[in-house]
Amino acid sequence: MKKIIVFILFLITPYVSGQNRWKIQSDGSIQWEVMQDIPHYDHIEMSGEQVSTVLRYGVNSDGSFSLERSMVWPMLRTIPNDTHGSLMQRYAIDFPSLLTVNGATLKNENVKSLTLNGELIVVSEFGTPSLVTLTRYIFPSPTKPMICERYVVKNSSDKPISISVPEQKTIYHTDAAKGVEGSYTIEIGIQNSGIFQVASGKEIQFDTYIQAYSPNKGANTPNVEQDLVARYAFVQQMWSNLVFETPDETINKMFAFAKIRAAESIYRTSGGLMHGPGGESYYAAIWANDQAEYIGPFFPYLGYKIGNEASYNAYQHFARFMNKEYKPIPSSIIAEGKDIWNGAGDRGDAAMIAYGAARYALVRGDKAEAENLWSLIEWSLEYCRKKLNKEGVVTSDSDELEGRFPSGKANLCTSTLYYDALLSASYLGKDLNKTARQLATYKKQAQTLKKAINSYFGATIDGFETYRYYEGNTVLRSWICMPLVVGIFERSQGTIDALFSPKLWTKNGLLTQAGSETFWDRSTLYALRGVFAAGETEKAVNYLSYYANQRLLGEHVPYPIEAWPEGSQRHLSAESGLFCRIITEGVFGIRPTGLRTFTITPHLPQAWHTMNLKKIHAFDSNFDIKVRRENNKIRVAVYSFTNKVLLDKLIKEGESLEVKL
Repeated sequence: MKKIIVFILFLITPYVSGQNRWKIQSDGSIQWEVMQDIPHYDHIEMSGEQVSTVLRYGVNSDGSFSLERSMVWPMLRTIPNDTHGSLMQRYAIDFPSLLTVNGATLKNENVKSLTLNGELIVVSEFGTPSLVTLTRYIFPSPTKPMICERYVVKNSSDKPISISVPEQKTIYHTDAAKGVEGSYTIEIGIQNSGIFQVASGKEIQFDTYIQAYSPNKGANTPNVEQDLVARYAFVQQMWSNLVFETPDETINKMFAFAKIRAAESIYRTSGGLMHGPGGESYYAAIWANDQAEYIGPFFPYLGYKIGNEASYNAYQHFARFMNKEYKPIPSSIIAEGKDIWNGAGDRGDAAMIAYGAARYALVRGDKAEAENLWSLIEWSLEYCRKKLNKEGVVTSDSDELEGRFPSGKANLCTSTLYYDALLSASYLGKDLNKTARQLATYKKQAQTLKKAINSYFGATIDGFETYRYYEGNTVLRSWICMPLVVGIFERSQGTIDALFSPKLWTKNGLLTQAGSETFWDRSTLYALRGVFAAGETEKAVNYLSYYANQRLLGEHVPYPIEAWPEGSQRHLSAESGLFCRIITEGVFGIRPTGLRTFTITPHLPQAWHTMNLKKIHAFDSNFDIKVRRENNKIRVAVYSFTNKVLLDKLIKEGESLEVKL
């Protein structure tokens, strides 16, 4: 009987997490107050326009702090100049160990707390009893190729102390034979060195940096104070725009943190601004899935100029490879735009690009940009049409998992993206004054494709009336969520039941394939968006709350991750964009229908009386959306930033509204 009860609970609720390691603070940060829950180690990626770093940090069993900085300089290209050809080095320098206090080194460290807010902040006490309190601030320079660290040392004893901070500048040179520009220089330095007499309760500070440069450009002058202010301003910009407000503070804060990771991973390359996944592997390059499909359609909502510029630049790079023969567009454009990668063949990349570019153009609301992107969208749609098999679905060599799992000759993901792209093109083309005949053709093709998707992929798998991922597929796959994401709901109930069954759902989200141990957050994030879109609000918010709690406050924080076991749960950037799109397109149900228009289908959970999405920068407009429950109905109000009421209507649960800005 006990086993049966456990099984039933598993079916109706996600895993219940234990005590969270991290807690949300009043200033918006999250903090781990170190008790006896050690040792514990984690890693986080942080990025600026010319650098990225993965901080592998933790607290040892004796209470001391552990840190290794994995440095990546995307524009310092190495040989071979391929996808992974960024200069990378690791450093575990312990700067506090170089200090002397009253003529002796610091000993007996006891870490008190760690805080994340776009920086890593670590507070430690040294000495027994406490002699000094040391606070570390670690963050990437927003614009320079360096990581910055600030150290604040406070006299926590009741007597004056003498603190000696050494002068240091260490230089490394890389092997000239391994660099595209020859030997690169890595410089590690300490600023504000000297001997300081510090009274009880007073403090001093010093700064450190790690930078790298080519012989052609030379060193940057470090200014840690300036970079600290700039990093803080960036985080505040992320937290002040596209603000999500609900009674669930964990989901709100997960959204706030996801905006940081989604937007920070943009590199100023010789090929223009390029958003990059990161993960110590993928920089100064773009992919048809990560950049064109996942993150591109999100940035216009955020109103982040650099994000919009990087997205538009990505689509323009892909447009370079359009051809009259309709040969595949490369999956990835690498090495600052100078080369390509196409190692998995046609992954359905044209469908990814058409889907992303059309949605980006609509949400951006810039008619000139949309006109420039139209030829790419048009070409990509025609490419997909030419790849239809006799059953009417799109064929490809693989999918975005690039052969890690079977995808057959035609997969569900590619055809659903093509379907949504056809609809978006019909909306966009109307505002661009394209011919009625062309737009009618796109709509008809979408209707025909929808029938083909349900007919070709529709199947009973493990007793669920859902979809097979490809012909011959007999086990459940996480990507069966894709029809829900694009508004195909004929088999929604069986699909939702399958997604949240023990066959696929685990404590880490969705398995890629039933019976495996592999999970990729991207399919979990798509699924949560799709379940909201299908109107299963209560179930969706239950699992969303669980997911946000685990990723933001659990053992590996604070962002969505790529995968496991591959990549050790790297904080790839575009996954954070997918999390944000759960809110914009799932919870609020925003579907762009023109350069100034969209439909909204709000999904307000029963436990939430209200939800707001404020400071939206989309459709070439600035506005807020406020949703609240009134008796058994939902009131939806749209306001301009000047508080002008653009729409205020009472609707039934699940009803959609057309918004014109």
